[in-house]
Amino acid sequence: MTLIILYVATFVIFLAIDYVGLSYIIKPIFEANIGHLMLEEFRVLPAFAFYAFLVGIILWFVSWPALQHDKSVWWVLGNAALIGAAGYGTYEFTSLAIMKDWSWGMALTDFVWGTCLTAVAATGGVLITRALT
Repeated sequence: MTLIILYVATFVIFLAIDYVGLSYIIKPIFEANIGHLMLEEFRVLPAFAFYAFLVGIILWFVSWPALQHDKSVWWVLGNAALIGAAGYGTYEFTSLAIMKDWSWGMALTDFVWGTCLTAVAATGGVLITRALT
């Protein structure tokens, strides 16, 4: 049951925060640079698959070990930030390297956003799970 609480809490936090970030931070920057490439409505299935996979990775490498070995929230925050930086950095800096309309502003904004988002979602999931179990 602990693992289910951890996964659901992390997933919900991730979705809620990212909805705000995508709507008010990321989308305007991307529209200004690559708006002609963007869909009117995003595709739910690929987005859901990414979130489900990333949250699973966070749990495997950070959140579950933190609960099993009583790691501090700072340990969770830092290690989850590294995973977020790796995931979002791979996407953003590869896109910057190969896409002609990709900008440094897009890459850096989304990189920082994804790093912080991953860190906060993982830490929140661990805190909620500790409080409920």
